[in-house]
Amino acid sequence: MNVSEDRTAKFVHKLPILKNFDEALPAKNYKPLPQNWFVAVTDVVKSREAIQSGQYKAVNMAGVAMISAIMNAIGHQDVPYIFGGDGAALACASDAQELVEEVLAKTIGWVADELGLELRAALVPVTEIRKQGSDVLVSAVSVSSAVVNFAFIGGGVGLAEKLMKKGKYRVKRAGPGKHPDLNGLSCRWMPVEQQGNLIVSLIVEPPKNETRVNGTIVKNILKLVSKDNAGGHPIPNDGPRVPSPTAGLDLEARVTRSGNSLLMEKLRLIPFRLFVWFLFKTGMSIGNFNPEHYRRFTGLNTDYRKIQDGIRMTVCVAPDTVSTLKTYLEKQREAGRIHYGLSEQDKALLTCYVPSVETDTHYHFLDGAGGGYAAAADVLR
Repeated sequence: MNVSEDRTAKFVHKLPILKNFDEALPAKNYKPLPQNWFVAVTDVVKSREAIQSGQYKAVNMAGVAMISAIMNAIGHQDVPYIFGGDGAALACASDAQELVEEVLAKTIGWVADELGLELRAALVPVTEIRKQGSDVLVSAVSVSSAVVNFAFIGGGVGLAEKLMKKGKYRVKRAGPGKHPDLNGLSCRWMPVEQQGNLIVSLIVEPPKNETRVNGTIVKNILKLVSKDNAGGHPIPNDGPRVPSPTAGLDLEARVTRSGNSLLMEKLRLIPFRLFVWFLFKTGMSIGNFNPEHYRRFTGLNTDYRKIQDGIRMTVCVAPDTVSTLKTYLEKQREAGRIHYGLSEQDKALLTCYVPSVETDTHYHFLDGAGGGYAAAADVLR
């Protein structure tokens, strides 16, 4: 696809970039998707069972795969997206429809063949979303000098997910062996934890027949989780810790092998991983890559909080803050103002999309390691 003629990128370039997360709360800062656009949605079927059996990394990898595969196929990262733990959503213009559908079909096949999971996907027209009384409005929020995340209101993404689960606008898997380009997809960091604190994955949604959560409620939640550290951000200022060179090797080999045997791909990757581990351990720079700078931007470029009609966060807070948060959420639920789901765990996981290690435009998707957003969705009240 010729990026200069790509209507998805042109729309993104016209979005005003909000300087901080609070600016994404007023509806006036959002723009509606054009009428002939589409919303792509995915999720892992029976993700909770997969997580309970120890496949939590694979579930997150399946969720991020659609985002990285479509960005690679389109040839740029100017695509509105949101990660939901066991799935994702992404918006595209009509000139990318066929390509996006093809990539979704290949991603379904890769998730089945390499991860042993069932990924379902749908490509829902914005016209259908509006016909059913919802909408999709988008905002771009700066998270660092190099990366923006996207916020969605209007109820349209949630409706697209419901239509997908009903079998509407379903994308079928591609033929045997047809897999997408997943270059840059990885999960090399150690699980994130802070001694004495909990990792909380939280979903807060509006009540039935409403399309967004009251802004005051969202502000109060943000204030509560911010009392312990910087916005509840789970990742330290200097970035996450580096694991052993073999951690996550099997999953990465399944991303990159392209027809090689799994063993041969692991043997091919190990020298490179040893070299990268050495750079991070020593702090040595090479070319345009500085490991300390990269680690710092990993924290900055992590999507630990996001807006999809309500708010979704994976944050690090003290146990007494969790109790206060639960009390506040339950009070709002009993008053009929919200639905919410919350899961607690000791650690969080990063799944990454790194187009290049020589720039700051690397993306890091965060979820709780004990069920995260999938568990929170299961107990949505």
